[in-house]
Amino acid sequence: MVQLLARWRIKNYKNVTSPPVRRAYGILCGALGIGLNILLFAGKLLAGLFSGSIAITADAFNNLSDAGSSLITMIGFKLAGQKPDPEHPFGHGRLEYISGLVVALAIILMGVELSKTSVDKILHPEAVEFSLMVILILVISILVKVYMAYYNRKIGREIDSAAMRATAMDSLSDCLATGMVLLSMMVSHLTGWNIDGYAGILVAAFILYAGYRAGKETLSPLLGQPPDPEFVEQIRRMVLAHHEVRGIHDMVVHDYGPGRRIVSLHVEVPSTSDFVEIHETIDHIERRLSETLDCKAAIHMDPIVLDDERVNQMRLQMAALVCELDERLTIHDFRMVAGPTCTNVIFDVVVPFDLKMSEAQILEDLCGRIEKLEGGYRGVLQIDRAYV
Repeated sequence: MVQLLARWRIKNYKNVTSPPVRRAYGILCGALGIGLNILLFAGKLLAGLFSGSIAITADAFNNLSDAGSSLITMIGFKLAGQKPDPEHPFGHGRLEYISGLVVALAIILMGVELSKTSVDKILHPEAVEFSLMVILILVISILVKVYMAYYNRKIGREIDSAAMRATAMDSLSDCLATGMVLLSMMVSHLTGWNIDGYAGILVAAFILYAGYRAGKETLSPLLGQPPDPEFVEQIRRMVLAHHEVRGIHDMVVHDYGPGRRIVSLHVEVPSTSDFVEIHETIDHIERRLSETLDCKAAIHMDPIVLDDERVNQMRLQMAALVCELDERLTIHDFRMVAGPTCTNVIFDVVVPFDLKMSEAQILEDLCGRIEKLEGGYRGVLQIDRAYV
């Protein structure tokens, strides 16, 4: 259904990396979610009132909240597509993440309310009426939610939307929740055991877990998470494809919402390069990155000495030395400056965030190793972090 609607309503629907197409998919899926959830709410509300099941009634209102969540997601996609303005020069793309976070909070609130109602049902149980009509409504509800989880997950992956992936997770948890309600009715009918309140507790647990996962999924990009490794690898391949570039470091990807990424990095170029020619090459790389990966790119040049055998040997020796401390450590911006009493060995050390040692301990350890080398060397080091 979604693909048919996309062909009908979305121009260039196959170009999912295009911001307008991506936004159109988000609005379309949000509108479809509103319609389906309202239908499920009406059906389950009737089933709950007819059977007297608090779990079914609660599940109905959960579907109503899902319709509200779909509305919030749809509005989020719409607002996220606004153009940059003086107050928001990087655009409004993160509104999509905020809408997903609001959805997660709504899910958690519903789980808390259902928990309270279910506890009351356990303390004051009421008979649940078994009906084939109710069973049919619940089965149809499960099938609809499976479909919603499928298309939200599929489209969410295609357009790389955390908000839609969160919606898919919510739909999947609804499948499990409704299945639990259906199981409680069958158990009550076959055994006479009234487990409706306990089923409601389990439904609430599913909803709370879905809210937690949805919140984590949408909060991470707001706080600042590592970029997609495939995106980073694309940048590396495109930059290193130019023979003038001998290395890359200090790459940072700033994410201001889908389709609004700013990439900065340093490239190592031979110190003997013609300044004008290498500058033109760097400009060309920046344009290629921006056009191909739909981002803004800024590249800084670092000249390195390649024709001095002593420097080259010492660079390799320093790379091996830092690996003795931790094999994940790397170096860049290496140079040597001779002084009256010793030679300064200058470079940056890239340190992973999960290394247990403090920056001061790392510097003290490495500088101590360098000073023990024959020839009179002193380390002048700076700590860098791996942001990608």
